[in-house]
Amino acid sequence: MGLLDRTIKAIGGLDETAMAAARQRQDTLTKPLGALGRLEEVSIQLAGILGTPIPRLGGRVIILAAGDHGVAAEGVSAYPQEVTAQMVLNFLRGGAGINVLARQAGAKVVIVDAGVVGDLPEHPDLYSAKVGRGTNNMAKGPAMTREEAIKALETGIALAQREIEGGADLIGTGDMGIANTTPSSAIVAAISGKDPEVVTGRGTGISDEAQRHKAAVVRRALEVNHPDPSDALDVLTKVGGFEIGVLAGVILGTAASRRVVVLDGFISGAAALIAHGLCPNGRDYFIASHLSVEPGHQAMLAHLGLKPLLNLDLRLGEGTGGALAMNIVEAAARCLAEMATFADAGVSEKSE
Repeated sequence: MGLLDRTIKAIGGLDETAMAAARQRQDTLTKPLGALGRLEEVSIQLAGILGTPIPRLGGRVIILAAGDHGVAAEGVSAYPQEVTAQMVLNFLRGGAGINVLARQAGAKVVIVDAGVVGDLPEHPDLYSAKVGRGTNNMAKGPAMTREEAIKALETGIALAQREIEGGADLIGTGDMGIANTTPSSAIVAAISGKDPEVVTGRGTGISDEAQRHKAAVVRRALEVNHPDPSDALDVLTKVGGFEIGVLAGVILGTAASRRVVVLDGFISGAAALIAHGLCPNGRDYFIASHLSVEPGHQAMLAHLGLKPLLNLDLRLGEGTGGALAMNIVEAAARCLAEMATFADAGVSEKSE
């Protein structure tokens, strides 16, 4: 049994006993019942993930996977492909949006070369794991081989395990890859059954005409490849991306280790769809950080049954939404752990 199969087999359900105890404690804290809203829901989910009624969170890590896409040749992005490698260098210098927000959140950023076309210099913050030098053009055939898809997934699993062994309890997903909203649109269309025109957005800020062309490219990729919506590995192989596969593996590896997955936006949502297709139990470990302006993201979240914590009209990717949400997740855990109960505080409870 390979690493992927072992990881999927290891993903169990949430700890219902811990969740019941957390729920009972929430109802005794010095506040009206349900007054902390979503924070209460998140705290109970954290109890179920970590298997303790009063969860305490350790380290925070954003795993940012970068990869290039052959479908960029179809003119679906406003930026040239070399921007992927250039942005990776920006990440390594600490100058990108995710670097700023991760510093503010106290999160470590791990950058992964999952399949960038160009060569990147060695750097202590760069994990080199090229599955290939960019995917094939999915508008003409499969984006990758099934073996490459498995390699991408297992790379992500190993990365998650490494960071968890180093003390991480919150694992955020981030991405970089010119044209990667196109395979993400294809993934959500394939799995949800939504029409490509409905789930294909503007990505890097393309025009109305370019958006229609992009949707047509997505439709052509689906017609050429016929990805099987009941086989997530087939969907990843036919219309996915190397960085999407790595992130799906990160999600699975995090869930298998009973840690918290903080999803970013549209590309991370595509990875979550793949991970969920491979192991539906994994969904219990997901926290959706925000709702992207990409139209397909809402369809992804609806398919997964997730409610985003934030709605800030973000569309940057990189893990930026996940970094912003980490403090909210921490706040949920701290309120459950640190607020006094009515009995502790000597405060009268609600009158019947």
